[in-house]
Amino acid sequence: MNRPCPTSRSDLFGRTVSCDIIHERVRYRAWKTAFIFDLVGSIVPFSGITLPILLARLLILMVALSVHEFAHAWMAVQLGDPTPRRDGRLTLNPRAHLDVLGSLMFLIAGFGWAKPVRWNPWNIRIDQRWGRLLVAASGPLSNLLLAALTAWGLQITGIIPLPRSGGIWVILPSPALLIREFIFLNVVLCFFNLLPITPLDGFEVATGLLPPSLAYHFRRLAPYGPFILLLLIILPVNLLGLILGPPVTATLRLLLG
Repeated sequence: MNRPCPTSRSDLFGRTVSCDIIHERVRYRAWKTAFIFDLVGSIVPFSGITLPILLARLLILMVALSVHEFAHAWMAVQLGDPTPRRDGRLTLNPRAHLDVLGSLMFLIAGFGWAKPVRWNPWNIRIDQRWGRLLVAASGPLSNLLLAALTAWGLQITGIIPLPRSGGIWVILPSPALLIREFIFLNVVLCFFNLLPITPLDGFEVATGLLPPSLAYHFRRLAPYGPFILLLLIILPVNLLGLILGPPVTATLRLLLG
């Protein structure tokens, strides 16, 4: 019989969690954390990512991904579904939204994902077709809004953050680097998530814009979406860059002049 820990607490079913289980969970979390840092440490030197860029992306993902998922939750609640509020997703707290693997992908590749917001289309007050479209589109559009507000803020104030090098900027991201990455990565997140492939938001957006007859047949492609997305990411030919490059470049030129 396992001896209960003095600081143990009962779980949801009233069962006492033993010392062995608690220690095993601690060991597992320590192993998972070490594995992630080892993986980042082994990939970063070969991907051209410097420590300031890595730290900048870490700060940006906490804002960009949290705002993205909050926008989904806010739109669903505005349309009449209380599910995101009950799930604790109607918040800007990154801890409620961030996913370990999606955050790791963001640090390495510059795009990633967070925990999807759970919502019930049967609770909304408008037609489900338009409701799905609005909830799905709100996430990518929130990233575009973040990039636009930052770029417009620079233009209105006339502030030009100058690149810094040497000293502390060898370790920490300079203001110029942080602002540049913030605008760029939010634009990338917007268009990446608008790709009409499951499980990305663009699939629901495309389904909502298509005529019902075409949307029905388009939805039948949903099971193949993750495989298509994986191929776009891992193929030697940079298809993802070829697809996202033109809209991202055009948007950056529009925002930054």
